Amino acid sequence: MESMFEVTETPILAELVINRVKRDTNGAAVTFIGLLRGHSSLGNRVLYAECNSDKVMAEQQLRGVGEEIRTKWQLEDVSICHRVGRIEVGETIAVVAIAAPHRQEAFEACQYAVDRIKESILIKEVLDN
Repeated sequence: MESMFEVTETPILAELVINRVKRDTNGAAVTFIGLLRGHSSLGNRVLYAECNSDKVMAEQQLRGVGEEIRTKWQLEDVSICHRVGRIEVGETIAVVAIAAPHRQEAFEACQYAVDRIKESILIKEVLDN
């Protein structure tokens, strides 16, 4: 299957993102599913969150992360999906799926992808004051 880099306003089905990286040449598929938690890092109750990123720009950023991974680890099977708009507590914000012949590079590339996405796509929590 072909890699996927998608930004959506609708709920993400993690299995669809994960299935994009499954091939018989890979021995490992590492996934990250980012969820909106109910409390901020300071302990305030989160009501919901908003991601107001431009869909086209955000997709370009996701593709850029994918290209960085392809270059650094020589991996082709990278899929990332990220939500925009209003996100409720407990909903999936992003799914990253990376497959590789061996687990070590898949874990490293997945961690890298998550860190890079958090730097470039901002989520604003709406708190209960």
